[in-house]
Amino acid sequence: MARDRYAVLEIGDFRWALLARLFDSFGNQMMGVAAAWQIYQLTKSPLHLGFIGLAEGLPFMAAALWAGSLADRSEKRAMITAAKAGILVQALGLAYLSGLESPPLLPFYACLAWGGFSRSLLWASASTYVQGVVPKELFPKAAAWSTGVLHAATIAGPALSGVVFDRWGARAAFSTVCVLFAAAALCALRLRPMPARPQAAAPGWDGFLSGLRFVRGEPVVLAAMSLDMFGVMFGGVKGVLAMFAVLLGVGASGLGLLQAAPALGALLTSLLMVHRDPFRESGKTFISCVALFGLSMIAFALSRNFWLSAALLAFGGAVDCVGMILRSSIYQAVTPEGLRGRVNAVNGIFIRSSNEIGVFESGLAARFMGLAPSVVFGGCMTLVSVGVALALAPALWRFRLAPDPDQ
Repeated sequence: MARDRYAVLEIGDFRWALLARLFDSFGNQMMGVAAAWQIYQLTKSPLHLGFIGLAEGLPFMAAALWAGSLADRSEKRAMITAAKAGILVQALGLAYLSGLESPPLLPFYACLAWGGFSRSLLWASASTYVQGVVPKELFPKAAAWSTGVLHAATIAGPALSGVVFDRWGARAAFSTVCVLFAAAALCALRLRPMPARPQAAAPGWDGFLSGLRFVRGEPVVLAAMSLDMFGVMFGGVKGVLAMFAVLLGVGASGLGLLQAAPALGALLTSLLMVHRDPFRESGKTFISCVALFGLSMIAFALSRNFWLSAALLAFGGAVDCVGMILRSSIYQAVTPEGLRGRVNAVNGIFIRSSNEIGVFESGLAARFMGLAPSVVFGGCMTLVSVGVALALAPALWRFRLAPDPDQ
């Protein structure tokens, strides 16, 4: 049983993909903290913090369907490497701009937008590559390892970014990001090529939209994607954490710790999930996790103690991690192999909507409602989305991944 947890690491391509994910996630989290802190220092505006999510999210979603179709009919390693090279160009641009005496905002946002486009290519191709090299029976363990590595990097990245920014400035932080993204690209070059399957996806709009048609025809998948999108979009606080850091009396280092707290909760949870059997009542557990996430964000908004706030963020990250693993298991169980790139792209649109467009929603709501009231409102809207899901998608509540032991 113990060996089963490590058997997937014997696959060389998965090891290189996992290492590339580690460097990329580390760099992306560092870049997020550095960008948010610098923009807030320049503008003192929550709305400009919200524009970060808009700049990254819109290009990602605009290119997602095309990227998914391209991933199903292209050689995967080349697409992954090209995407990582684009992300490295983004980081180089931010490092240059941050060294200017008065960094202009428009080119800053343009770099973020280019990164969003490049990540759309990476999301579709990297997810499809891993699904192709890992046997189906080992895929749950691969997902657990990937989740653990992602959140380990997410813990260290924000904290290190805050420390580097405080001590050596923005250019040093973005230069460190460049090194990490370059390492991720080198790891991608070690992957073996994965040619496209013959006629895996038709070019043009029919190929682009087939992933959407599949998701629309699977009520459980559509309900899970929608609930996660609206729940995290309204309940997330990533876009205004810089303002909470000021409210709680901490600097960039404190902001980095707040950014890392959800990942710490998620990392501990992913380690637990590696060592336990899947939840039998998968749908009920998933919906409950979304509700608990909303409640934890309401409590976070009301807290004025730094360590209590960090603990609440960690709890929110823990329940979100369980939900993420359950969602991935649902998608992997029902998606045909030839549609994986396109369905991954649709999933990417939903996730990016909740994460990046949610950053914009947080900044906009804080601007017009005030900081704490806007987060309380978002948590309440998350609970409302749970109620709507229960009413409109009862099949998700009844969904079971594991077979009933009595059957």
